[in-house]
Formats: sequence, structure tokens, C-alpha cells
Amino acid sequence: MTTTEPLDVLDVQPTPLALLLLGRESDPRSERGVDCPGDLPAASDPDLVERARAAKARLGSKVFILGHHYQRDEVIEFADVTGDSFKLARDAAARPEAEYIVFCGVHFMAESADILTSNRQAVILPDLAAGCSMADMATAEQVAECWDVLTEAGVAGTTVPVSYMNSSADIKAFTGRHGGTICTSSNAERALEWAFSQGEKVLFLPDQHLGRNTAVRDLGLSLDDCVLYNPHKPGGGLTVQQLRDAKMILWRGHCSVHGRFSIESVEDVRARIPGVNVLVHPECKHEVVSAADYVGSTEYIIKALDAAPAGSAWAIGTELNLVRRLAKAHPDKQIVFLDKTVCFCSTMNRIDLPHLVWTLESLADGKLVNRIQVDEETERYAKQALEQMLALP
Repeated sequence: MTTTEPLDVLDVQPTPLALLLLGRESDPRSERGVDCPGDLPAASDPDLVERARAAKARLGSKVFILGHHYQRDEVIEFADVTGDSFKLARDAAARPEAEYIVFCGVHFMAESADILTSNRQAVILPDLAAGCSMADMATAEQVAECWDVLTEAGVAGTTVPVSYMNSSADIKAFTGRHGGTICTSSNAERALEWAFSQGEKVLFLPDQHLGRNTAVRDLGLSLDDCVLYNPHKPGGGLTVQQLRDAKMILWRGHCSVHGRFSIESVEDVRARIPGVNVLVHPECKHEVVSAADYVGSTEYIIKALDAAPAGSAWAIGTELNLVRRLAKAHPDKQIVFLDKTVCFCSTMNRIDLPHLVWTLESLADGKLVNRIQVDEETERYAKQALEQMLALP
């Protein structure tokens, strides 16, 4: 199987909403990032690839381009390295000679790169509207209010915050201020083990599913040990007793991509493809993770497909750009998308070739654009939380 053919090769069809979010419809409310403070090249420009190559060549070693796994192929082509968000941020920090770090990802990723790189380096996000809906589900004000609720319930002193890498710099700083740690989908189990060695409870931000799946599947806690804090309800929608009894206080946030996979998706693909291996990301709902054969981070998914025997069949529950790329890389295996409708990360897809060309040409002309900068105090505490993650046993 390859992905040089249309989307239906992966048995998915674009929905009207998906097309709208990808900027292929005309509702101006969905078009927050298509304008730049300059002349954005037309997507139909046949010279875009050559323009990108020429601008990158002009910049030489001054520029280092990072491409997240969920990014479009047309952008990945120009990435110096690819990976998940934390790997890319660390790769940027390991390139101190690069004056410009162009992060083809989303906003929180660029913030992490800015925190970990030196002050002389500029981190650039080609489209400032490339955000993360999950990260946006936890604001600094909401989390501060939550901590007040925990304080009033008498449990803040025994609660350790653990924040997913997919969070804003403000949330990472909150975590650092309160003695917590950051985690990735790869080390969430170690992060929770460490947190429970420091306190009696964990406040897990902002992805409820990763927190719940790690606590129940990996640490052996029960679903009853977990409560869901809803920032839009007084007291988070929880009683004082519920907060006191809980071991995992989960924030009501989720990934708009992984959260759409359902138990029906799993049952459907098993009926269509006998013997299929279902492999999903731990940001999926608990019932989906429980029904899957394998569960792991983006890097785990890539390595699992690399090691899979020829002729094996796989249904992958993660972002569609990555699934298509894996199918193309492994034509000897049957690789399908777990859901039957398009499931791109719509905000990640805002970074396209026109935005990348505009960014590179602007930098080559000496114009610094779309720089992401985290203020000093936020950076200091966020870095503490990140360093605690790096120190995990």
C-alpha cells in the first residue's frame, strides 16, 4: 500500500467540517491564520518548492527547520529533523549555532523550544494561528482557580501537578512553581510514579485521557480513583469529599484528533480486516485504549510499524498525516486509518508551504517575523518543571 493515491486508499473521506478547518471553505471565521504581515505566496504558485529551497540555501546554517510528525508532507520535505514536540525542542537546543529556529508545529511547541534554546536564538512559528485546542483548554487563570479550590478542600499541600508537554508555557510555569513535573506520552508512567512518591494526589493537566489511561493501565489505579475537574463549573463540579478521596484529579481537556476515535471505530475495523492489529495513541479515550492491541506514543507507533512483519495489517489511531506517511513508508504492510473520516490536526495544518516560503524568504531578507518569546519569569518556572522531567528516574 502507498499513499501516493487519493485519501480513499486509507479508507477515509473528508467531512465538510474537516475541509472547513483545513481552510478549504470560505467561512472567514475559520481563516484566522492565513494572513501574514507581508505578501503570502499563493498556494497555486508552481514555484513554491524552488522558492523554499532557494531561501533555505540563502540562510544556510543560520536556519534550523523542525517538522512535527503531524505536519504536511510539503513542509516535512524541508525539515532538518522530524519528531514529536519535546524531541524537536531538544534538537533545537542542541543547535546553538542556528540563529533562527523555524518550528513547523504548533504554538506550545515553539514556546518549549524558546524555553530550551539560548537568548541569541529566535524561535519562529510560520503561522501564529497554529495553536493546540488541547493546550487552550487550560488557561493560567483557570488553573490558578483550581488550585484555590484544592487549597480550600485542604488537599493542595498533598497534591503534585503533572502537566503534559502539550500545554502552554503558563501551565508549565504553574507546574514548576508548585513542585511538579512535565511529562510526555512516552514517560507519563515514570512521571506519575515520581509524583506519587512526592505526594498523595496528582493534578494532571490538560489531557484527561492520557492521565486516566496511564493511571489505570500502567499504575493499576481504578477508574474510581480518578475524578474529572471541569473548569467551567463551580468547584470544578466536584465536592470536597470527592477531591479528598481522589488520587488522580484529571483536567477536563482532550485532543480533538485522538478524542474522536471510538469503540465503534475499533469494532468496525476488526470486522473489515480479520487479524488487524489496532494501535492507538494514549490520548485516545479509555474505552478505545482498552480495546486496542497496542498503545503508545507517536515514536512508539513509528517504531512498531518499522518492526512489524511484512504482510501484517494495522489500524492506527493517530493523526492522519502521520498514518499516510507510515503507509507510504511500508508498502509491504496493510496500514489503515482507524476512523473512516478525515482526522487531520487542523491547527497543525495551518502551517503549509506558502507560510513556510514567506517565513524563509522574510528571514533571508533580514526581516524577523512571527517570533515566539516566553517572558523571563514564566521561562524560569517552566524550565524548572522541564528539568524535573529530565531528572526523572
